[in-house]
Amino acid sequence: MNPVTKTAPLHPSQMSRRQLAVFVLILGALTAFSAMSIDMYLPAFPQMARDLHVPLSTVQLSVSAFLFGSALGQLFYGPLADRWGRRTPLLLGLSLYVASTIGCALVHSGTALLLWRVMMALGGGAGMVISRAVVRDLYDTAEAARMFSLLMLVMGLAPILAPLAGGQLLLFTGWRGIFVFLSIFGLASLVAAALALPESLPPERRVKRSVADMVAVYGHLLKNRRYLRYAIGLGCVAGVNFSYISGAPFVFIELHGLSPQFFGVFFGVNACGLIGASQMNRRLLRRYTPRRIALFAFMTAGVSGTLLIAAAATGFGGFPLQMLFIFVCLCMTGLLYPNITALALAPFDKAAGSASALLGTIQYLLGASGGALVGAIHDGTAVPMTAAMALCGVLGLVAVMTAGGEPERPRA
Repeated sequence: MNPVTKTAPLHPSQMSRRQLAVFVLILGALTAFSAMSIDMYLPAFPQMARDLHVPLSTVQLSVSAFLFGSALGQLFYGPLADRWGRRTPLLLGLSLYVASTIGCALVHSGTALLLWRVMMALGGGAGMVISRAVVRDLYDTAEAARMFSLLMLVMGLAPILAPLAGGQLLLFTGWRGIFVFLSIFGLASLVAAALALPESLPPERRVKRSVADMVAVYGHLLKNRRYLRYAIGLGCVAGVNFSYISGAPFVFIELHGLSPQFFGVFFGVNACGLIGASQMNRRLLRRYTPRRIALFAFMTAGVSGTLLIAAAATGFGGFPLQMLFIFVCLCMTGLLYPNITALALAPFDKAAGSASALLGTIQYLLGASGGALVGAIHDGTAVPMTAAMALCGVLGLVAVMTAGGEPERPRA
């Protein structure tokens, strides 16, 4: 594999099939940093709490710490990516991620765990911001939605494989081995990006901004009604997912008695639904606009979430019926992520990095809020998780419905 040229942009239409496959795999790995960093250690929560001599709630808080760190980190990388191009900030961020993940493997207190998780998120945020910006650099709205769907095929393997791998690593290495594995994943992504990820923002399209100008760009984005509504909608999608992620270890393992290994199986089944929906989205985009698909998906998620609350509160149908409604909700996120991301970023060209960064920040802040809500109203039942999922679905529907703007014509 030959190192790519650092400054010459390379459009996907100019790539060979092998280059395009590598391009998609690298972007998919970069978008998977969050899922890998969260999902892999979920089965280890009880063991970590015992080993670090802290309440389980402290370990659960490390999820929110990662999400808030991701939100802050993305704000930092966006302007850098618009000013210096996509590659340099990405490589710096991935280096920080690798070092911080090793730090997580070596901690001996709950406080140290939370601090290193924040640092880990600050590094991993580079991959999430820049992967979206690269897609926006190279594709129009409908094509970008298709590409984001394709990336979810790669990214979607993380929620399937990560809990399974985490559960198995617990048997041999304990929870510290999970973070060692994540450091290796980060290092592999760093090397692959350095060698094979082309620069998508040529020098003539880069924007030279002062710190004050960078802050002003974010101010302009927040005043953009259409962008802000779609960003809130995407944050609500994250809220559905992270409410589920935060509550699933308790609901599956503690409440319904699943082993950490079987927890990974059920987690993987739901991830398969998300992947399947994201790939169906590529076909739906041939007939429907991204906005129309997003509205349908939010309405379906809202109805499923409401029925999920009823099932959890009454116990009707037991665990199988709850799993069914959870599965439907998570399938809808497979339609929502690519379409809302493409819709939010569509109007931006030179500020794509900043728009992607703020989009990710809002996404993770609202996602973290959904996860924190589950912990705040914890009552020993599945109702807090299901109520948070349903609330996020309804709020997201309202945000997208009020975003305004005519839907673009679908492209064949």
